[in-house]
Formats: sequence, C-alpha cells, structure tokens
Amino acid sequence: MLSFFCETANRKKMSFFGKRHTLYILFFAISFFSFGQQKVAFEGQFILVGSYSPDNQLEGFLGSRYIPELSYLIPLDSAQTKFFDFETSANIYGNASFSLFDTSSLEGNIQPYRIWARYNAKQFELRVGLQKIDFGSASLLRPIQWFNQIDPRDPLQLTNGVYGILGRYYFLNNANVWLWALYGNEKTRGFDAVETNKRIPELGGRIQYPTNKGEIAFSYHHRTANSTNLFFIPQFEKIPEHRFGLDGKWDLGVGLWFESAFIYKTRDVAFLTHQALFNVGTDYTFGIGNGVNIVLEHLVIASGDQFLGAENTVNITAALMSYPLGFSDNISGVFLYNWTADNFTFNINYNHQFEKISAYVMAYYNPSAVSGIQQNDLVSQFSGPGIRVMIVYNH
Repeated sequence: MLSFFCETANRKKMSFFGKRHTLYILFFAISFFSFGQQKVAFEGQFILVGSYSPDNQLEGFLGSRYIPELSYLIPLDSAQTKFFDFETSANIYGNASFSLFDTSSLEGNIQPYRIWARYNAKQFELRVGLQKIDFGSASLLRPIQWFNQIDPRDPLQLTNGVYGILGRYYFLNNANVWLWALYGNEKTRGFDAVETNKRIPELGGRIQYPTNKGEIAFSYHHRTANSTNLFFIPQFEKIPEHRFGLDGKWDLGVGLWFESAFIYKTRDVAFLTHQALFNVGTDYTFGIGNGVNIVLEHLVIASGDQFLGAENTVNITAALMSYPLGFSDNISGVFLYNWTADNFTFNINYNHQFEKISAYVMAYYNPSAVSGIQQNDLVSQFSGPGIRVMIVYNH
C-alpha cells in the first residue's frame, strides 16, 4: 500500500479517494501517538493450594491456578481524563482430590476470566464484555450480591464475571447512577436459588446518593429465571423476576450500614415466589496493640409463597476479626453462626507478605451445608475441619 501511494504521489495522479484514505491513515497515526505512548501491561497471578480435610471421602486436595492478564490503554487527551482501555485474562487451573494410596479425582480447564473494553471520561464510563460488577454496603452477608461469587473466606476475593454492558455516571456531589444490561449468564450468584435463563437479557440500574457522613442507594434488577433443573419447586423455563435493593452506610465514629433486598417472581414457585433479605452491620478498630478491627453483621432471610408470608426464616450472624502482627504479617478470622440450623463455620487465616509472594496458612471448619455465605466456584471449600496452605505469586 505504501508503494502504491508513493507511485501515485510521484505521478501526481492521486484520486480524491486516495487522498481521503491517506488522511484517514494520518489521522489515526496522529491519534495513536499525539497524546503519549499507549500503555500495555502484562501481569499475572499464580496460585498453589494444598488442603487436608479428614471428614471428606477424598481428604487431600492439591490445586493450581494461573490468571494471566493483558491490559491496554489508549489516552484520548493529554491529561488522560479520557481514554479507552481493554483487559483480557484467563482462568487456567488444574485440581487433584485424592485419598492417600487410594482413589483420586482430577480436573482442569482453561476459561475466560475477564474480557472487556471501556470508554472512560471525566464523569462517565462505559464497559462492555465479561466483567465484575459489585456494589452494596455489607461486607460478609450480602443481600444484593447479585452479580458475583465473592466469598469472604477467600483472601484473594476471586469471582466469576458476567457478560454485559455497564454504564456509570458520576455527579459532582459524589452521587452516581449505574445502568446495566446482561446477556448469556446462567449460573446462580449470591443468594440465587434459581438459575437464570441465559437466552433472555437482564436489565437494571442503581442510584447512589451522598448523605451526611455516608450514602444511601437504591437498586433494581429484572431477570428471567429458569427452574427446570430443580425438582423441589414447580418447573418453568421462563419466570420473570423483579429485584429491589436498598442499602446505606455511614461513618459515625463506628461504621454502620444496612443492606436489604426484596425478590418477587411472577410465577408461583412455592416458597421461592417471594424472598426478603435484611442485613445490619457495624465495624470498629480498637486501639489494642497494632489495632484490632472487628466487623459484625446479622442477616435475616425470609421466603414464602405469599407477600409478607414468611414460611421459612433464617437468622445468621457473622464476624470478621483482623489484627496486623507487623508490616508483613496479619492474622484474621471469619466466623459464621446459623441460628436456625444451629451450625457454626470459621476460617482463621495467617498471612505473610513477601515482595511478590504471599503465603497463607488457614484452619477451618465448615458444616455439611453452609448457608448465608457465598459459595465460590473458584475456591474449593470442604466440609468438616481442615487446614489449607496457599502460595500466591504476582508478577
């Protein structure tokens, strides 16, 4: 193409189309280099995990995961308040569950982790693709954890993403508006009891508004559920569902927040037709030693086939305690008690931070059925007592 343009220029017979084509090339070249070099970054996280859970049939577990991430940023002005950026990452993993000198189970796969493109301006952003969407005031027991699988017991906070479009606008008074449209997502998330019909789009939005020493927010989401894989409720392929969320958080010397959700399905699916969830929480750092941070939350879950008719009610209390032993060492614990089922869950974690390596040693106990806390496909949790060692390398 370059030789063609050179020959055409030498002959001075360049057509109008050729001139315009050359201008396009020059325009994109100027755009590409005029505001500084584009930023390309390649990072990754390698995770190696081993655990022992004697109450399980396969008590041993070894797993590895690598999440390579490639990001690319194109600035659109000299101040870089406007830019395009892109991120793609993969979830590459292999796991082995085994009983010593006996049976074993192997699995592994390569899956997309994040694939998105974003346009960012001073007060606006638009992101399209496989992405993480997360909001709400609660930390441990989260009624509006609608789009992710973040497990508070997981120090890495890994989660699957969702396919969709997310737009956010930020006002000068710190209020902000979110709008989203999702498509092609099927898995249950948060407190979902019923899968999503992935062939029908999901739509929703959120408004956050600042208040004195805090903020309050209202969220709405509409999806179509699919209960054909469940045997304990009526089976429908298309169940229109409305979700309403209200949450707020304030700093009043201690942190105080609430988070609530009401879920209504327009078809009769027995006790899952109506669901109401309400969380209240607080946190405070006590001036003991290097500072002991404590988070407390209580969650009430009610469900029934009639509005305000709670056939099933669950009460759960959760606590997170964290204490820095030094600059590179920390100990923390997540504790959960289900008052209705009368069972207890805990995960105690010691962490040492090297320059690029983090080491974790965890002791845990999980009952056979854990409710109220997000279960994560990316984090293998086992019932009964156990111990886990995890090494994480970031580059």
